Amino acid sequence: MSRIIGIDLGTTNSCAAVVEGLDQKVKLIPYKGGEYTIPSIYAVDDKGNELVGHEAKRQWQLNPKNTIYGSKRLMGKSYDPDTVRRIHDYFFYEVHEATGTDEVMVGIADKRLALPQVASKILQKIQGVASDYLQAPIDRAVVTVPAYFNDRQRQAVKEAGAIVGLNILRIINEPTAAALAFGVGRGMSTETIAIFDLGGGTFDMSIIEIRDRVFEVIATGGDIFLGGVDFDNRLIDWVLESFETHHPGVDLRSDPIAMQRIKDLAERSKIDLTQRKECAFNIPFITMTPDGLPLDIDLKLTREILEGRTADLVGRTIDTCRRVCADADIDPKSLDHVLLVGGMTRMPAVQAAVTGFFGQPPSKQVNPDEAVAIGAAMFAYSLEDDSNLRVQLLDVIPMAIGIANASGQLHEIFERNEAVPNLKRLTFTTSVNNQKDLQMRIYQGDDEHVASNNELLGEFTFSGIRLAEAGTVKVEVEFNLSQDGILSMSAHDKDTGAEMEKSVALGVRKYE
Repeated sequence: MSRIIGIDLGTTNSCAAVVEGLDQKVKLIPYKGGEYTIPSIYAVDDKGNELVGHEAKRQWQLNPKNTIYGSKRLMGKSYDPDTVRRIHDYFFYEVHEATGTDEVMVGIADKRLALPQVASKILQKIQGVASDYLQAPIDRAVVTVPAYFNDRQRQAVKEAGAIVGLNILRIINEPTAAALAFGVGRGMSTETIAIFDLGGGTFDMSIIEIRDRVFEVIATGGDIFLGGVDFDNRLIDWVLESFETHHPGVDLRSDPIAMQRIKDLAERSKIDLTQRKECAFNIPFITMTPDGLPLDIDLKLTREILEGRTADLVGRTIDTCRRVCADADIDPKSLDHVLLVGGMTRMPAVQAAVTGFFGQPPSKQVNPDEAVAIGAAMFAYSLEDDSNLRVQLLDVIPMAIGIANASGQLHEIFERNEAVPNLKRLTFTTSVNNQKDLQMRIYQGDDEHVASNNELLGEFTFSGIRLAEAGTVKVEVEFNLSQDGILSMSAHDKDTGAEMEKSVALGVRKYE
């Protein structure tokens, strides 16, 4: 039987780990050259070659329109013009709505790919690197996702694995994985911790109680459109504004290669300002005047500018922390530890905000870049037949799941922070004589007042209802939430026990 690896499938970078050896230590799986992370980037070059990871990143400045990055944010999401506009402000690949569905697709090299197909390219690369390292085929994994991923996004990750023959045995939340990396083997009494996870593309915050090897999530929250790329984008805006001040009428946004060079340096400068108070922001020959004269970017960037431009983003993370602590009914200053996960948590302003809110400095006991992959590997090892590590994860759903009622409101079936796995049964009656079908629209989100403001998970139709007068046939619908937080449904005639035939719009797609 092949080994089970743990994969942190990140927005910016991905990482894999495995438990191996007689000492049963977690080891990060290295890529050639000794790198432990693989950029979550997929590209097609001008010769039609597919590139993934470091190879794709090396050419993205010169090939921005055929280089896909940051796409994890769009996985499982419905096509939304406002979201697409925000993507197009800083990313240069094409985003489309799939014909006949609301699915988001991206354009690359005259092809259109669904987001699970893009993610499958990253997973396949990780799968190959792990197989080379372990000298054995890899076809099973535990994969982490943001805690705030909804049902459709989790389904999309499962689909991505299936495309490349990778059986994703479990999907676990990134903060929960980080808690495993922190808590397994400590042999402590009960502790309650906060996981503050600010990565390249998403933010999560979870309150988790650890009782030996039982990890129980009390409450969770987050934002899939808040992460390092948003901090980068604020710097990009500052650069463009400063450049236009010196060169009025010169619009760099219309030049994808120039924008990609700015984006690349913005990310590196942001990282530099973690340790330094200021740095030069210089890009020679960024564009040319109508007369053919070269123009440079020559600016001085300070930590003060970065912090001023991103103060509201840091504030949004604290707003989420405040809500999650309220949901958990816990005083933030009473927690035993606060763990920082994700590269953006190295930013001094973020650390200061976290310290101020929780009343204690964050713990240094986990590596922000490695904790999620390490925790995923630990849980993967616990699933091995010969493993002596047994852990129990008690997780929750991040957002309510419900159906649209007659007034357009969300009738909650599962409330936010309800435990998974979970099962509920609701009974519906026919509303017209000889009704043949029962239709319902299932949503997931935090807006209880307007159902359509939430994410539509699917339009379910149960057919084959026994013909009878209105109100006489009772249909019992079973809503089953898996341990991965994925919803399945079935229905039967409550009086006869006859199963209903189900069809689903927005269901699982098949990919070539």
